[in-house]
Amino acid sequence: MTEELFRDDATLLACEATVLHADEAGLVLDRTVFYPLGGGQAGDAGTLRTPGGAVLVIADTRKHPALPGCILHVPAAGADRAAFTVGSRVTAHIDAARRQAHKRFHTATHLLCALVPQPVDGCSITATYARLDFHMAEPLDKDMLTAGITRLGAGAYRVRSRWISEAELDANPGLVRSMSVQPPRSADGQGRIRVLEIVGVDVQPCGGTHVADTAEIGAVVVTKIEKKSAMTRRVVLGFAP
Repeated sequence: MTEELFRDDATLLACEATVLHADEAGLVLDRTVFYPLGGGQAGDAGTLRTPGGAVLVIADTRKHPALPGCILHVPAAGADRAAFTVGSRVTAHIDAARRQAHKRFHTATHLLCALVPQPVDGCSITATYARLDFHMAEPLDKDMLTAGITRLGAGAYRVRSRWISEAELDANPGLVRSMSVQPPRSADGQGRIRVLEIVGVDVQPCGGTHVADTAEIGAVVVTKIEKKSAMTRRVVLGFAP
């Protein structure tokens, strides 16, 4: 399995690792700072570098489809992988600007959840925009939501994560806001669930990467609100120009 260093420290940009598995789809490392696509958040991009100076550009990161618990680092098309074989030591380094954009947008979506206390039935977090689909029929006001995000951001609320048991989650079902993405559970029901808390603002299960406090979100605005169906209102976020 791949040790997921980003779960406890989203500020890590690089780590030393060993290649555990290599196939036509990509490489699996024993540990990584690369976040894989999941929970609506896009995967990280970056590079792997050997001590001899060989560099492999990683275009995307995903959960390995055939190896549970393993993270697949997907090379860019046409990349030379000759120096990256099982047992190779590498330095894994993520694209810092891409990660920071993901962190800012992902934390901003949690502020949206605090401003719109309705179930979420879809989300997408990328480096250029984020969106949340709320299960509701009532209209939403773009300017009011932007003002709310700005206010909560300026409050510099602390953002922290912690782990709870599956039993604790079952005892507090209201923590789960998403209708489309459920927290991963272990086969025996004895696993742990990662919870993201914006102190005094929002708390819910989340495995993504986030900023350390809401002031770090910066200028994020609501760019569009769409009525996707009778019971779906889509809110799209972007960085202020």
